[in-house]
Parts: sequence; structure tokens; C-alpha cells
Amino acid sequence: MSAVSRLAKEIELKCKVPTVGASGVNVVDFKDYMLKYSNGMPVRYVAFPFPVAGQPKSVHKSYVEGKDLLTGKPMMQAIVDALTKPLTDEEKKSGMPPEAAPEPRLLKPDTEANLQRLFKDKEWTDFNPIILPTEERVAAMLKGTSQKPDKVVCGYGSRQLTVEKAAAIAVMAGAKVEYFPTILTVLSQASSFGNSTSSAANMILVNGPIRKQIGINSGTDVMGPFSEANSVIGRCFTLGGKIVGDLRIGAGAYSSIGSNLQYNNLCIAENEELLPQGWDSIAVQQGFKPTDSVVNIGGGWSYISSVGEAQIKHPPHMLFRDYMRSLTGMAATIIMDPTVAGLLKNAHGFQTKAQLGEWLAKNVEVTAGTYWGNGVNTTAMMPMALQGLEPFATWAKAPPETLIKPFRDPRSIQVIVAGGNIQTTWFVTDFRVGRGILIDNWK
Repeated sequence: MSAVSRLAKEIELKCKVPTVGASGVNVVDFKDYMLKYSNGMPVRYVAFPFPVAGQPKSVHKSYVEGKDLLTGKPMMQAIVDALTKPLTDEEKKSGMPPEAAPEPRLLKPDTEANLQRLFKDKEWTDFNPIILPTEERVAAMLKGTSQKPDKVVCGYGSRQLTVEKAAAIAVMAGAKVEYFPTILTVLSQASSFGNSTSSAANMILVNGPIRKQIGINSGTDVMGPFSEANSVIGRCFTLGGKIVGDLRIGAGAYSSIGSNLQYNNLCIAENEELLPQGWDSIAVQQGFKPTDSVVNIGGGWSYISSVGEAQIKHPPHMLFRDYMRSLTGMAATIIMDPTVAGLLKNAHGFQTKAQLGEWLAKNVEVTAGTYWGNGVNTTAMMPMALQGLEPFATWAKAPPETLIKPFRDPRSIQVIVAGGNIQTTWFVTDFRVGRGILIDNWK
């Protein structure tokens, strides 16, 4: 929906061509959110029934020949009207509306109970209690960085998050001052906080010396609620994402089920000390030095836990292969205990993470019917198939039982080693690891 609004705005303003946005009725109300917080201009819409992706041509034809679900008019008449009728006074307004303005810098004094309730009523929290960000507490947090308080960390349309507001979020989450540069680095990506009609989720990965300096867990129970740093830093991304985007149910937040991972966004560190020889950390793979402290923000949908421990007689990479058949094929990140990494290196000969990625890209196979049965693939890849782009054009024509290899680029398969070196377990995800960000840039 955001892409539709953005492209419609670009065509209208740059090309001077009247434009109508078309979207599934399940998310068409999001147009008002885009107007307020991103576009700053009205875009006229028509709405089709849901679902749209993956439907046969006969269904799409019925949508076009049917009625616009916003106006009740025949679809083509609604489109023509939207393209030709004069703008209303409301549609002639320009600039960002008042609703898009960031929250005030200071709130009026009140009781703690009333302020706690205000933050929840405004949905400035994850609905867990917060530490109220008083001027004194925020000033103390700002001592954790040399950045100017009014420097913009990130933004969504006219809603900008400054260093001072990031300090307020850090206070709210219960952060220590020494966490603040890492939190600023994480919040520099807060406008990309994952949210969609499906169960989008986020991942925060930390590499380098900062892990030990501020106590980010990379070992035993790395994904559990047993580390203050992991919990607080991960929570800051949720608070920042909600506040920057003003995400509320029905206003920016449209996920049917959502994801429990968004409470702390799978905030972990890589266990670099227990990487097998020849296996580099994610940050080093991306070109950073081992002495660099780096944050990666990833995103995806699926998160599949191993049922039991890996055994030498049934190689773990074959289990990864089987699990990865459930993913879209766009990307994968495998999070494994050091014991699994040791098995793969010493018993099965994978000298590097890249070698494992190459093997999986060659050996993960799904049927064409399963591949196109995934709505994400249908939405993202079918347009390329219809343009004749390969391999999607061939896959679209293949019989449903035809086996295809969805992971076309081995580099899209990443490996993170984390855990206590206790049990041969792992997680397979479709998260795509982003480009690392130096924490030193935010000190």
C-alpha cells in the first residue's frame, strides 16, 4: 500500500499525469495513514476484493467488471471518475496535515499513574510499564553520546526522531547510559520497523567488542528473557518504530496475526568466540574489521525452530534443507548453536559459512505449485514472470509438481552462530540480514 501511494504521488507530481491507486479492500484505509504521515497529498483510490494475489485471471476479470468497493460504482466508471473529476477543496490541500506532527517535546506535569496511562492511551508504548522520561533522566541519557540533541536519527515523512527523543525512548525502556550509542544505531533504522498485513518481524544482530562491553548476550539462552541489554535494546526498536510511524491498530498496524517477536525483535549477539576456524562473523563477512562494533537490522516473516538436536548420522544441513522448503526463497538466515557449527565444520567439511550457503542454494527444492502458492512470491515475483524475466517465467509455466530451486543467490543465505554450546539446536528463518551499521558513528 505504501508503494502504491508513493508511486501515485510521484507520477502525479513529476509526470503531471492524473493517477488512481488500486488496492485490496483489506488495506485501502491505509491511504489515510499515508496521506497524514508520508505523502502529504491526497491520492484517489479504488478498492478490489481481497485476496488479489494468486487469483486466476477469471477472478481478476470479475474484479475489473465488478464494483469499486469504496463507491459502489462499476469499477471502470469509478476509475474514470477518479481520473477526470475536479479536485475537491479537501483534495486541494497541500503540505503535511497537523496529525502528522511529532509529539510535543514536553508534557504537562501530572501524577505518575496518569502519565503512565497517557502513554498507553496514546500508544507510545508496547503496553508494558515504562520509566517516565523526565528532563533530568533524558539529560543523563544524553551523556552517553557526543551527538547533538537536535540531530535527526531517522524519520517517517514529517515525523522525525531526534537524538533527544531517542534518549527519551531509551529512558522509557529502562536503558543504561552505556547502551545509548547502540540504541541510537538501532533507532537509526526505526522507520523500517517491520509491519504488514502478514506477520512481519524484525531481528537485531550485534557484532564486535560492544557485545562484551555492555553485556549483550550471545551465549546460553541467547533468545530468552535473561539479558538486560538484549531485552532493553530490542524493546527500544519497538518503541521507536511505533512512535516514529505513529503505528496503532487500524492506523499503520494492519497485521492479521502479528508477531510476538516484535516485543524485543529477536535482539541477539553473535557468539564470535565459538565460531569454528574459518567461519567469519556476519560483520566480517560484510567487510567490517573484527574490532568494529556493528549492528544489523533484519526483517522477514517465518521463524521455524528445530524439533530436536542434530546428529552426526543425519547431517544438520539436510535438515536445514528440509525446513527451508517452507520459506519464500528470497532470503534465509539460520541461527545455530556453536555445537551445530562445529558439526558442520568438523564432521561434514563446511570450511566457511559461504560454503554452507552454496550447498543449500543448490539443494533446497520445492514444487512450482508450492512456490507460487506462497502469496508473497505471487505478489513479488509473478509480475516479473509476466514480463518474461527468468527463471520466473519458466517457473510460472511449469506443471505444479515440477521441482525448482528457489534460492537463486547463495549470498542471500546467511548463518549466525549464537548460543551456549550446550545442545545441537537451531532456528531457520526467512529474515534478510541488512547492511551493518557502525556503532562508533553514533557515539
